[in-house]
Amino acid sequence: MNKHKIVGRNLLLANRLHEVFISGHWIANTNYKDQIESLNREDAVQKVESLNSIAALVFHINYYVEGMLNAFEKGKLNMHDKYSFDLPSMLSEEEWTKLKLTFLSNTVAFANYVEQMEEDRFDQPFFDEKYGTVQRNIEGVLEHSYYHLGQISLIRKLIGGKNA
Repeated sequence: MNKHKIVGRNLLLANRLHEVFISGHWIANTNYKDQIESLNREDAVQKVESLNSIAALVFHINYYVEGMLNAFEKGKLNMHDKYSFDLPSMLSEEEWTKLKLTFLSNTVAFANYVEQMEEDRFDQPFFDEKYGTVQRNIEGVLEHSYYHLGQISLIRKLIGGKNA
């Protein structure tokens, strides 16, 4: 009898999603929620040289998380990279708060959706074979999210705002 519990890909990937977005302190000792929850609009939209603002990065990652979640739920892929940074230029405090709440809600929903996926789904094409497998696309969101979380953390240090 095997004493080791076998954990499916759904739980492994869902745990990684929860860690990077909401509740983890994996290697970087932070997550998106920790970085943005108390961040005010002024700091969120502040530009540092040619870097994207934190608000733009949150919008960007939410675009892909929401797009994948919608694709899984509706069975139709409708994302275009050219729209992934289309954040309104004059984001109000209320709009920033709404973006944060939408982002956090979408990331939880996405992780929960992945957690409920059947094992065989991960090896299937992500809508078209040219996009690779479902698993590879979920891992792509994770890798993309790690990259931009690092940027957000550094930008917070650079702006040195009261919430940094």
